[in-house]
Amino acid sequence: MGCVVAFLLLIRCLIVCLAIPHTNLTDELALLSLKKHITFDPGNILAKNWSTATSFCNWIGVSCSAGHQRVTSLNLSSMKLEGNLPPQVGNLSFLFSINLTSVETFLSSWFTALPQLQHLFLTNNSLRGYIPSSLFNVTALETLNLGGNFIGGNISEEIRNLSNLKILDLGHNQFSGVIFPILFNMSSLQLINLRDNSLSGNLQVDMIMNSNIPSALEVLSLGSNHLHGRIPSNLHKCTELRVLNLESNRFTGSIPKEICALTKLKELYLGKNNLTGQIPDDIARLVSLEKLGLEVNRLNGAIPNEIGNLHALQELDLAFNNITGSIPSTFFNFSLLRKVNMAYNHLSGHLPSNTGFRLPNLEELYLERNELSGPIPDSISNASKLIVLDLSLAYLRFNGNPLGGRLPVSIGNLSESLEELYAFDCRITGNIPRGIGNLSNLIGLILQQNELTGTIPSEIGRLKHLQDFSLASNKLRGHIPDEICHLERLSYLYLLENGFSGSLPACLSNITSLRELYLGSNRFTSIPSTFWSLKDLLQINLSFNSLTGTLPLEIGNLKVVTIIDFSTNQLSGDIPTSITGLQNLAHFSLSDNRMQGPIPSSFGDLVSLEFLDLSSNNLSGAIPKSLEKLVHLKTFNVSFNRLQGEIPDRGSFANFSSRSFMDNEALCGPIRMQVPPCKSINIHRKSKRPHEFGIRYIVPAIASVILSNGRV
Repeated sequence: MGCVVAFLLLIRCLIVCLAIPHTNLTDELALLSLKKHITFDPGNILAKNWSTATSFCNWIGVSCSAGHQRVTSLNLSSMKLEGNLPPQVGNLSFLFSINLTSVETFLSSWFTALPQLQHLFLTNNSLRGYIPSSLFNVTALETLNLGGNFIGGNISEEIRNLSNLKILDLGHNQFSGVIFPILFNMSSLQLINLRDNSLSGNLQVDMIMNSNIPSALEVLSLGSNHLHGRIPSNLHKCTELRVLNLESNRFTGSIPKEICALTKLKELYLGKNNLTGQIPDDIARLVSLEKLGLEVNRLNGAIPNEIGNLHALQELDLAFNNITGSIPSTFFNFSLLRKVNMAYNHLSGHLPSNTGFRLPNLEELYLERNELSGPIPDSISNASKLIVLDLSLAYLRFNGNPLGGRLPVSIGNLSESLEELYAFDCRITGNIPRGIGNLSNLIGLILQQNELTGTIPSEIGRLKHLQDFSLASNKLRGHIPDEICHLERLSYLYLLENGFSGSLPACLSNITSLRELYLGSNRFTSIPSTFWSLKDLLQINLSFNSLTGTLPLEIGNLKVVTIIDFSTNQLSGDIPTSITGLQNLAHFSLSDNRMQGPIPSSFGDLVSLEFLDLSSNNLSGAIPKSLEKLVHLKTFNVSFNRLQGEIPDRGSFANFSSRSFMDNEALCGPIRMQVPPCKSINIHRKSKRPHEFGIRYIVPAIASVILSNGRV
């Protein structure tokens, strides 16, 4: 009895074993071949995991069917692998989806061997050449994503064979030629992305009129190509369209009002073209619109009042157009609005008083280079999420009215979010509000070229994240507060053209991040010795101040500096020879001071020097010949000194005029320098002198001896 049971169990085992598909070995060998062709596996994922000790259905990136245990999906997109696809991949005949990165070449032979392939993702690889025609025979394909490669040529009309295709992404490649009408006859398509290629020609009106535009199309992205002509008005037939991107092309004409019938549209990008005319009033019909980009065109006219009905709007870019008129009060009714850019237009009038009241999500507001007037409304502080506020150059024409007014005291209420505050050339008056110290996340604060008065509030030291700070060209006065030294991340400090006085703060040396320091045209009197420890400074301008004393040898600590301008001060003493070590120095000016002594001959080692102005001092001695080695020197001026000797005439000095050497004590050189010629020593006259000496003295002496002997 036991033998019978054992025999039956053996038979059952054989039946089960025979039922296992033999093609499993085929799939395994195909995967092992793929593993062999991988040339770079940074995490050793395949080396460790793809082992025959376990079923390939358990390998990372591999999915199998439940019944037949055949490979249905291959996803290695996140492993940063590099290599090629071997032809054995075509043996994975049950393959449903492929998602690979870092593939270098197409292998056209295996596409026809994958009849069930529906999804092909070969995004962001190094694929070159053309799409193999065999790919267009995979009629089950629903997703074709080859974006981010180097594939070129025309988009083949054979693509119509892919009758089930829903997603076509060929963006960021090198395709050229025209877009064939056949593409718009593929009724299954939901997404077409051809952006960032070199496609050209018209997006012809008749192409779309004569085509059955697929109502299923939701995304049409053709940006960053070379398309031209008018935007087809028939695009309104794409009733399901959510995203329309035609930016960065060469489209002309006006914005077709028919587009405004696309009531499901969420994103519309028409920027960076040559569009003219006005923004259509019908734009208010785009009730689902979230992002609208019309920047860098030639649009004119006023902003339609109806734009206030776009309650879903989050981003609006109208910059670099010719838009006129005032900003509609309804414009600030967008409770979801995050980014607004209306810079470089001709907008006029006042900012609406409700600015900020109904913009709780506003993060960026750019209004620079317009003709706005009136004060900055206090209500701006209600935009509590504001990150960037740019009002710079709020007027462009001379007949425009400046923005004017004071910075609202309530601006400090933006403390939780504001990172950039730019109000350049806005004629803002009054003091800097102490509340500015509440803007704890501020990175850039640019208030230059206004009419600000008073002093820098000590609260400025609370801006711990500040990197870029400019109060240049105002009417500020007093000392620079020591609290400014608390700005440990500060890289750029511009306080020139004000009335600041006294010594520079000794604690400036604490700001080791400082790269550019412009304090010119003030009334500073001295530089603390600690200043010279700022070894990473790149640019220094302390011109037009009242600095006295000498330049110390420690100036040589500024090893990476490229610009030093101490012109128009009262500095005295010799020029420090340690400056020679500043090998990156390109611009050096000590003009209009009281410097004495010679020009160091070691200046010839300043190999990067392009600009050297030592005029209007008390320098003496000769102009060093070593300066002829400065091959990059373009500007040189030593006028109004007490220099003597010959003007160098080689190297860059061959290009300088007499203006570089005027009013010195005793310079000489060529006539074009308008100085006396240098006295040369006559070699021939020197050679005759011994002969003349012999004639004049020796010959008479010999004759005298002869005569005297004759008498004896």
